[in-house]
Amino acid sequence: MQSLLKLSRGIDAINTWIGKNLAWLIVLAVFISSINATVRKLFDESSNAWLEMQWVLFSIVFLLCAPWTLLKNEHIRIDIINSFWPKRVRDFIDVLGHTFFLLPLTIVMLVTSVPFFLRSYDINEQSGNAGGLPQWPAKSLIMIGFALLLIQGVSELIKRIAVMRGLIPDPYESQKSGLEAEVEHLVDAMKQD
Repeated sequence: MQSLLKLSRGIDAINTWIGKNLAWLIVLAVFISSINATVRKLFDESSNAWLEMQWVLFSIVFLLCAPWTLLKNEHIRIDIINSFWPKRVRDFIDVLGHTFFLLPLTIVMLVTSVPFFLRSYDINEQSGNAGGLPQWPAKSLIMIGFALLLIQGVSELIKRIAVMRGLIPDPYESQKSGLEAEVEHLVDAMKQD
């Protein structure tokens, strides 16, 4: 199990690095969107390439940072229901969810996205919009994103089993849920007023 935990730490390091570095692209996407809107309103000019670039940047952040979100335990859950169950039940649900839902979904997405990307790459698929961008780089993001999500799912499964066996402390034990953090933030803001 120690070798699997070492593999898990390596996967976590890769997805943390990718997530921290690519999350900033959302700022660039917002900047490009703002410039596009300004130029369109002031000069009645538009560029399909710049419009498509903001979509690609958003796709990069969404698809390639999703594994980092899973690693940080910030993915969507029903926290209100989840918090009522004992820790052992929550751990068991995580193992079942990763094994029977997350991993199979990522495998299906990989199996279908690889030919989708390869066909686009082979024909050097271009945008249907005048002056648009090539499509195959954006289509590769689906394949890359789900590959990274697959390996992060494996990492999370390894860690959850190790936690259940008592081999490592739960990395999320002291972590507050998003709901708890938001409520604390609101209470602090009300106290300051």
